[in-house]
Amino acid sequence: MKAVILCGGKGTRMSEVTNDIPKPLAMIGGKPILWHIMKIYQYYGVNEFILLLGYKGEKIKEYFLDYEWKHNSLTLDSSTGEVQMLGQPETWKITFLETGEDTLTAGRILQAKDYIGDETFLLTYGDGLANINLFHLISYHQTKGAAATVTGIDKVSQFGTLTVEDGMAKTFSEKTSSDGNHQRRILRSQSKGFRLFAEGRKYDVRR
Repeated sequence: MKAVILCGGKGTRMSEVTNDIPKPLAMIGGKPILWHIMKIYQYYGVNEFILLLGYKGEKIKEYFLDYEWKHNSLTLDSSTGEVQMLGQPETWKITFLETGEDTLTAGRILQAKDYIGDETFLLTYGDGLANINLFHLISYHQTKGAAATVTGIDKVSQFGTLTVEDGMAKTFSEKTSSDGNHQRRILRSQSKGFRLFAEGRKYDVRR
């Protein structure tokens, strides 16, 4: 099973970081967000990736082309130029697909169809991490027989909820517990990015 990762956005809300690098290369604990995402997939046995590139996509290529020698010990024979890696190399197979700097999400995925083929595939964004059990996700998807399965969380608010109609406040809800602490309320479900699409389905994908 392949994992398709959307890596082409400009990351304008993180402009202090993304002026020089694409958002998937923003560092967490000394490693890019994208690396952490791929490690999650690797843990669940997924080692084949299609990275849908756009804004500063060459930086992502450079990171992985230089990855092994930068992150592993090695032996160099200067007389022959032969390099022997001493660490355990990653077993990843990565396709870097240039999909255009301004292409929208669906358009990027559409360009990957020939590389995905007709098999079931996983899809996520290159800038989001979540504690998702992919074994459970895949099993749930197969049980439901759906064309696609998405993951989400209940978005919780620590504030009061105000309902406004025609510029006038209609309701205000702010429950408190017996010790005076505010109770957090679920506002809506929010997508967490990790998704799964069934094989052999025809999708109406618009750019």
